[in-house]
Formats: sequence, C-alpha cells, structure tokens
Amino acid sequence: MFYLRAMPKPSARAKSKNSLKAKYKRIVLKLSGEALKAAGSQDNISPEIVQQICHQIQEVHDMGVEVAVVIGGGNIWRGLSAHHRGMERTTADYMGMLATVINGLALQSALEQMGLTTRVQTAIKMDNVAEPFIRRRAIDQLENGSIVIFVAGTGNPFFSTDTTAALRANEIGAEIILKATKVDGIYTADPFKDKNAKKYDRITYTEALSKRLSVMDSTAFSLCQDNKMPIIVFDMMRSGNIKRVVLGKPVGTLVTLE
Repeated sequence: MFYLRAMPKPSARAKSKNSLKAKYKRIVLKLSGEALKAAGSQDNISPEIVQQICHQIQEVHDMGVEVAVVIGGGNIWRGLSAHHRGMERTTADYMGMLATVINGLALQSALEQMGLTTRVQTAIKMDNVAEPFIRRRAIDQLENGSIVIFVAGTGNPFFSTDTTAALRANEIGAEIILKATKVDGIYTADPFKDKNAKKYDRITYTEALSKRLSVMDSTAFSLCQDNKMPIIVFDMMRSGNIKRVVLGKPVGTLVTLE
C-alpha cells in the first residue's frame, strides 16, 4: 500500500484566519465502532465508510479546528455483551479495548492517505503500535496540527468509550464533545420504534437524566455535567454534518448545563 506524503502544516496566521469561521477551536469526536461498518455487511470495517468519515474530519481540520477522536470497538467486540454470555468481565473489557486499537489504526491509515498528520495514543502500552497517552503530548500534537486518535478506552475495565470521550475532552481542554450516532439527535423515545417520538433541539443534563434519555452512560454523563462539558448528539451518516456542527449550525441535539 502506498501512502501520500503528509501535506505541510498551515502557518499559524493561516490557521488563525480559518479558525474564525468555526465556533469551536478544539473538539472531541466520539465515534462508535459500528459507525465503521456497512449495514448488512459481514466485514467489521468498511474502507468506504472510513474514507467518508475521514473526509468529514478533514473538512473541519482544514478550517483550523483541532480534532481529537475517541473510537469504540463494538463492530469487532463488545465486552459487556460477552460478559452477559458468560465471559469474565475484566477479560472481556480488555478484549474490547484492543478492538478500539484496530479501529483507530484504520482511521489513521485513511487520514494519512489524505495527507494529514495523525497520532494514535493508547491507554494500554503497546510501543510497536501506538504512543502512550500523555496529556501534554496530546495537547502539543493538536496545537501543531495533528489529528489525535485516542484508543484502548481509559485502560481500565468497567469503563465505556463514552467515559473515555468525557475524560479525554476534559483533560485536553476541548470545548465540546461531538457524539456521532445513526440518528439526528436525542428523542423522547426511540424514533425507529415510536413514530410519535419528538426530537429535542436542546436539553439540559438534569432533564436528560430525569427523563432517562440515552445520551451517554452514567459515568460519562456525570463527568460532562460536573465539568460543564457540552455534548452535541448528531447524525454521522449525513455527509458534512461535522462541519455544520463546527460552524454552529442547528444540527442534532445540544446537551448543556442550562
């Protein structure tokens, strides 16, 4: 496989000029592993879908936005599901963390073929595959134009990649978490099962908790609420949606303190 040479980084002046168009300077994009899989396909990772996602990432990166990605592994392995089928939970969760590494490397390969500079940082030490997660290094890489992909979750069992996204977003000083899903926001009920379900354009953490709406798991949600980290839940399948969110257009559902 041949890789394109990385494009030169934009100058600080050019980056600043482009970033004026964006509402957010630094974001964390949370992708599920299932987002990389084509519907009805037996392949765990669709190269075509990975390329589509990476083109959307490139769009906002070219605007001067600093992009960090947290990727799940559910297209390959779900630790909790395996646990429910009888596997010991800690082992099952570690296997799930390794699945996220596979997905992260797939994203890295596609992004680098587009000429972008990337770094994969892992919460589990694997020197021949990825860098260890170091907060200050991640921030420095983002500031220097690299797209940073966080893999292996938090490095601990019993924590989801939603929690990883909340944790990393707060650690690196991101302004918002963009949670990519297959629906265009948060609804009063499952829109695929209830035709009367209504979409929220904006909702508070308290409302989401009291109404038991599926935004993130409770640990991740608590981290966001306690640290006033806003979340936008949006449809990843519609091309250009990441750019629309970054531009401040009304896309998806915003979860915020007030």
